[in-house]
Amino acid sequence: MARARTLEKRRKAIQNIEKITRTMELIATARFKKAWDRTQATTEYTLGLFHLVRDLAKLEPAASHPLWTPRDQTHRVLLLVLSSNRGLCGGYNAAVVRQTIQTLDRLRAEGCEVLVEVSGKRGASALRFRNTAIQTVHTHLADHPRWEQVEVLAQRYMDELTAGRWDRLAVVYTSSETVGRQRLKTEVLLPLPRPEPIPGHFIPPNAAEYDLYPSGAAILDDLLPRFFKVQLFQCFLQAALSEQIARMFAMKSASENTTKMLHRLSLAHHRARQTQITSEMLEVLSGAEALQQQR
Repeated sequence: MARARTLEKRRKAIQNIEKITRTMELIATARFKKAWDRTQATTEYTLGLFHLVRDLAKLEPAASHPLWTPRDQTHRVLLLVLSSNRGLCGGYNAAVVRQTIQTLDRLRAEGCEVLVEVSGKRGASALRFRNTAIQTVHTHLADHPRWEQVEVLAQRYMDELTAGRWDRLAVVYTSSETVGRQRLKTEVLLPLPRPEPIPGHFIPPNAAEYDLYPSGAAILDDLLPRFFKVQLFQCFLQAALSEQIARMFAMKSASENTTKMLHRLSLAHHRARQTQITSEMLEVLSGAEALQQQR
């Protein structure tokens, strides 16, 4: 009797867990759709801005700017790690932390001093557990990054680079190329690399055909900070999108596992119940037979 009751309690508990995982899967799917639309719109804008910067750089090959002036030597690197505030998203945060540790080891082996900033509580707690010193933790950008918030952060990074507080900004994040394909990246955002011509894309044939006002260099001075801000915003959007995809698949897998467990527990409960009924019937028959023998 106790075994059947125990199995019934366990089955009800798993049914409650299944309701939670199904609900979380639906919520992650809805958030994924919104994040996907935002990321796709920003990707098109970033690509168009990149083409414009590349074409202007070809027209003004001698233009200089602090954001894309290469450093002869890199002594100090700022590493920005993009993780999530919440768990239950499979191995998303664990993969980001592993990539961060590998990047830290590589940079330190090159003789660089590394300053670490983390977006997301999960990544910060995991890195602190591994005795990694963290300068700043950003908890307001992981779930739903907004342009105004990222713009403030990007402006701070540009000011620090110009002031010489560090020589390079690298970002560790997860990029979603498709729904079923996510890729970890360690991307250097500052200083900006000079855009190289891409075969198959438009390249201005002759600078004389364009009338630039006030000048190509002045336009680049305005475009390069915006280009960096958009790139950083794109990284945050990609990380948020990857988190929702990872949570969506993790909750789907959890729901499927609970369904299988419920099926096995139902079979075990039916067997235990049948064994209990058979045992009770045998006890009744044995008692009746004993009474009949006494008479």
